[in-house]
Amino acid sequence: MRYRTLGNSDLAVSAIALGTWGLGGGSVWSDHDSTEAEARNLLDACRDHGINYIDTAPVYGTGESERLLGEALKGRRHDFVLQTKCSLNWRNEGGNFHYSRDGYTVNNDTRPTAIVRDVEDSLRRMQTDYLDSVIVHYVCKGFPVSDTVEALERLKEQGKIRAYGLSNSRPSDLEDYQANGGHVDLVQEFFSILSPFHGREYFTACKPHGTTFQTYGVLEEGFLTSPAFLDRTFVKTDIRSRIPWVQPEVKAGLRRAFETWEPIRAAHGCSFSQLFEAWALAQYKNMSLLVGMRKPANVADNAACLDLVLSPSELADMEEAARPIQVEVLDK
Repeated sequence: MRYRTLGNSDLAVSAIALGTWGLGGGSVWSDHDSTEAEARNLLDACRDHGINYIDTAPVYGTGESERLLGEALKGRRHDFVLQTKCSLNWRNEGGNFHYSRDGYTVNNDTRPTAIVRDVEDSLRRMQTDYLDSVIVHYVCKGFPVSDTVEALERLKEQGKIRAYGLSNSRPSDLEDYQANGGHVDLVQEFFSILSPFHGREYFTACKPHGTTFQTYGVLEEGFLTSPAFLDRTFVKTDIRSRIPWVQPEVKAGLRRAFETWEPIRAAHGCSFSQLFEAWALAQYKNMSLLVGMRKPANVADNAACLDLVLSPSELADMEEAARPIQVEVLDK
């Protein structure tokens, strides 16, 4: 495993981070609800492969992902760098409407009182007295950035968080937070070979601040793990039923792209997951690769991507095959 410093913090994090959106289950991930034993086994596998960086959020299963992680972390909290999020909550205390799901109404609220309450709720659910990193889940223009920054900086001073970042944002948001006295150590944004534009736009904004870029969605919720995945179907509420790759014409284009990618994969003797993860890591030096994993076998496979080095021509050929079906904006 490789390790790097998270932004300008003192946190040493593995190049690969465990994403736990799927761990929360619910209607968004309709094929499996995880158990406490499965969560413990998943962290066992992460530790075995050197992955010390865990990402979650309060809204992942409306608290279920955090709860499961809290149980799985008992007795080994200090072995992991724990990251969660703030701003999205279902407390009905105001904010801007974000979505309704599974009987809950989730609002986006970046006011100081909401940020503090989000952190306190996460500390309770995960049975810990500090969080290594907290991300503003959805940057909100409805409330003053200066107030949000002040709340995050105060939480750092109190020792309740050690670093913070932004997600679902724009480069101008990073500049805004920095200009208002913020110390943004990472931005967590969508980036994949099928939708690389927003990420690349952000790279140049991150560099001057030493901000780590953390990519999510690099495997497109499984659609880039193998051609066979394209044959799966999902219920209407499942996130995988709502992205472009399920549309017949786009799916046909993705199958054609796999025909180009297959010889490259075979030449390296790797999985498709490893191939696209290696592609992503080659795009930006200060990159953190956030990958959703629910099984120990997934952890072993994804960790091996760090051994894969693709040539410039292979990287170019891979993206050229994806170009006909790439999308500019992909809102999940």
